[in-house]
Amino acid sequence: MTFDPATIVWYGAICGLLSLAAPRIGGHAARLAIGIVVGIVAATAFPLLRARMGL
Repeated sequence: MTFDPATIVWYGAICGLLSLAAPRIGGHAARLAIGIVVGIVAATAFPLLRARMGL
């Protein structure tokens, strides 16, 4: 199995930024909902960014 370093860095950065905001976000349901939305946006944006960067 081969890991793509760009993918690991991208999702690491997204999760890191989300973790900075997590304590300020309401309860478990709110954090889960925001995590899902952020994950969907990140998964959608990453292929577009890679294509623009020529990766």
